Amino acid sequence: MTKIGSVMTPVGRKALLLGSGELGKEVALELQRYGVEVIACDRYANAPAMQVAHRSYVFNMLDADELKAVVKRENPDHIIPEVEAIATGALRELEAEGYHVTPTAQAAWLTMNREGIRRLAAEELGLPTSRYKFASTFEEFKAAVEEIGLPCVIKPIMSSSGHGQSVARKPEDIERSWHISQEGGRAGAGRVIVEGFVDFDYEITLLTVRSCSGTTYCEPVGHIQVDGDYRYSWQPQPMTANALNRAREIARKITDALGGYGIFGVELFIKGDDVIFSEVSPRPHDTGMVTMISQDLSEFGLHARALLGLPVPAIRFYGPSASRAIVVEGDTDKVEFENLEQVLAEPGVQIRIFGKPEVKGHRRMGVILATDESVEAARAKAERAYNALKVNVLPR
Repeated sequence: MTKIGSVMTPVGRKALLLGSGELGKEVALELQRYGVEVIACDRYANAPAMQVAHRSYVFNMLDADELKAVVKRENPDHIIPEVEAIATGALRELEAEGYHVTPTAQAAWLTMNREGIRRLAAEELGLPTSRYKFASTFEEFKAAVEEIGLPCVIKPIMSSSGHGQSVARKPEDIERSWHISQEGGRAGAGRVIVEGFVDFDYEITLLTVRSCSGTTYCEPVGHIQVDGDYRYSWQPQPMTANALNRAREIARKITDALGGYGIFGVELFIKGDDVIFSEVSPRPHDTGMVTMISQDLSEFGLHARALLGLPVPAIRFYGPSASRAIVVEGDTDKVEFENLEQVLAEPGVQIRIFGKPEVKGHRRMGVILATDESVEAARAKAERAYNALKVNVLPR
């Protein structure tokens, strides 16, 4: 029987967030609705989740000693990884000592780098994937590209939100793609995966929840990425019954192998009735932000329920919905959002401004959400709201 005592008392429940971006912020808010004390951690100050947490820490989460010191100081009931750049070896040690990692330390370790999860999916579970090779040096990289063939997709084994990803379409792109991968990895320069280009009709995120109630699936989320970074998502993505059943079968296999309770973002390529596994995140997924308007329990609410050991009944889906990421470019610590009255003029439109303290290069700073009678109408509504928004990038 699950018990949650009064917040910030000896009988209260305490959660330590490792990663405090916009996804972590929503998880923090959902946990606080159940009276959970939330401590937010990240590598920079004033991250979104820190702004709503009970307290916070700023440190390099890839530093195992620092990570373990914060955990020992706080002694949380739940350690919740929300980004990839974490000393997952330390999480495994902490779990062995009795700390609870969501969903498991093994899941965090395997999915932190693309090599672990790809080998699990393709070589152990036999799931269909693109052709792939790993490389640690430029010479190995060139050989991998030659074997896989052009076009191919290059990704650091440790990165998120498209950082360090590129597509090499012709020989002249090869050196450029290598440099992009070495500059964009979360842990700096290092090993990469070279993937064969997949001919697909569309790609989806199948949000899959493992809880004390069993395994539950959200309606499939369609999305568009630019250089691996999410820009648009919508729900539901139309699929054939065969493709949807196959997607759920693959999602169940990979999430069962990872284990634990929580939400998983399973990324899949769809070609007709064929489904190809791409990646999985053992945490809320950026494309799943559309669930903040499309469902009675968003992906963040589902994650909170599951990790707390609470039941997840059938998810109530409200109807066709869409999201449009607000990506800001520049170098500033002063971003203004203007014309919000026009943005929110239509019914069925919402906006989330994440509260990130600065932009260097390009950064996702908010999202527009919309719902309508069809996916096409919801996407069009979100785009109208996005076009009405004015973003002022002021000098530092």
